[in-house]
Order: sequence, then C-alpha cells, then structure tokens
Amino acid sequence: MDHYSFLTSNTQNNPLYKGNHQNTAYTQKTGVKTSSKSLPEDGYLRSYALKLAHQGDYTEAIALLNQLIDSHPNNAIDYNNRGLIYFQSGECQKALSDYNTAMQLNPKLASVYNNRANCYAACGEFIAALADYDQALDLNPRYVRAWINRGITLRDLGEYQEAIDNFEIALLFGQLQGNIWAERGRTYHLWGDWNCAIADYYRALTYINCLDTNEDVSGYRLRLQLENWLDELLLPQKTDW
Repeated sequence: MDHYSFLTSNTQNNPLYKGNHQNTAYTQKTGVKTSSKSLPEDGYLRSYALKLAHQGDYTEAIALLNQLIDSHPNNAIDYNNRGLIYFQSGECQKALSDYNTAMQLNPKLASVYNNRANCYAACGEFIAALADYDQALDLNPRYVRAWINRGITLRDLGEYQEAIDNFEIALLFGQLQGNIWAERGRTYHLWGDWNCAIADYYRALTYINCLDTNEDVSGYRLRLQLENWLDELLLPQKTDW
C-alpha cells in the first residue's frame, strides 16, 4: 500500500485565502503597533493561518484558528480549516472531531466531506472514506480533488479499473492534471500495465516541470514521488543486465 498523499482543500484556492499579505500588518507576529484602522480582520487571520500551515508552521496556524473559533464558534469553515491542519500535522482524531463539528454547523460544505474522507482512508477505513467522497461529489460533482482521492482509495482496495475511471473523470475538468496523471500512472503500475504507467509518469513530470514550482511545496513533493515511482519501475530492469 502506498503512503497516503491525499489532496486536501487547497489553501491557496480557499475562499478565505485573501488579502494583501505584504501590506497588512500582523501585530502578534511582528510586534509592530498599528492604528485601529489597520488591525487585522478575521479574514486576514484565516488567510494567514492557512499560509502558515502551507509553510509547515502548524502550531502557530492552529493558535490563530483557536482564536477565531473562540470568537466565532459557529463558523464551520474555521473548524474545517483547523481539522485540515490537524490532519496535516498527524493528529487525525483531533481532525475528525473538527470535521464532525463543521458538518453539524454546515452539512452542505463539500470540502469537509473530502477532508474527513482523507482521515478515514489514512486510517484504513476505506468504506467510510468512500461514503464521504460520494457525499462531497453529490454536493459538488466538479470537485476534482474528491475524484482524485476517491480513485486513490479505490486503488488501495484493488479496484484498479474503477480507480482509472475516477481519474479519467477528473481529467475532464482541466485541473490538477499533473496529480491526476501521476495517480493514474501509479494505478497502472500496480495493476501491471507498465507501458501505460511510464507514459503517465513522464506526462506528469513534463507537466509539472513546465510550471513554476520552485516555491510550491506540493509540486516539489509530487516531483519527488514521481521520481521514486519511476525508479521503482525502471531500476529493477536496469539491474537485470
């Protein structure tokens, strides 16, 4: 079984990831006093927390979200975002608790079902994960990340053809092609179709190499993963001679 690398809600595309981060002062971080007109608003605190999480500073990100949740205990997105950060930091039970709270507050938030499904799948609870991916896709049939994650879970269940079908549906929306080709290639690899696997791996590498991923942690990790999968596939053949 592969190490899980599910696609969570994208912090950069999160509707709360807004604001001019260079021009807005954050007094708790910098210690610089500002006037009342330039004090950080809730939207900025949310975006800054997600930015910190994207950089791997989970402790500070969770502290900011704790502050927001204390001020706005009925905001489902804050619980969803904190759950996402707990999951990224390896605290799945805390993540599940936050996702469950978010669902109670807003049962139509598709991203929380995708994120909770990732938790379930990472813990080996594949049936529960698939039920949540299905719910996310019922709420948003164009939710590419849920299609990809559903395909990964089906692959781990050995349902290779159905996994491929999910990745091909995801490709129809023209988003995250590098991730989709990588995961489809991995599925072909495990299924034994090495020609299709190699083609998809190289297609994914070509795609991400055309992007500016120098500061994109997810892009860098995907490239490393692809290189490892290619080595796993090709190196045994090279050592035979």
